Amino acid sequence: MIILAILASLFAVGLLCWLVFTLAVFALPAFVGVTTGAWANESGAGIAGAVVVGALAAAMTLAIGHLLIAFVRPMWLKLFVAIAFVAPAAIAGFHATHGIVKHLMPSDGWQMAFSIVGAVAVGITAFVRVAGLAAPPSPSSRDLARA
Repeated sequence: MIILAILASLFAVGLLCWLVFTLAVFALPAFVGVTTGAWANESGAGIAGAVVVGALAAAMTLAIGHLLIAFVRPMWLKLFVAIAFVAPAAIAGFHATHGIVKHLMPSDGWQMAFSIVGAVAVGITAFVRVAGLAAPPSPSSRDLARA
């Protein structure tokens, strides 16, 4: 039984790490959506209205970010937009890693060290994904054969 629990724990940690790396780009839209939804709920929209307003705000944030990365010409502005998406992702990566590491090691120094490494790794992953939005799609060999 104890071996099964260890294997299940390793699987859960791996699944959570995969989720953090996969969903890191959506940290800013999620933050905007939750904040806007909470504001809508407090202003009297109710729970259903808050969910709708929050989802729309998150979708608009993601769409505006994609459009800015794709169509803005100055590289410094693209970098600014990318940093706006990467900073919340790195903070989320720090806290996710810290939450996992707190259960694995007692030393506060090592917890902080691993949490910083996790934040850097998630931040780099988010930056690569956001930078991939700016690159024009490469033509496939089928598209070249048709031309």
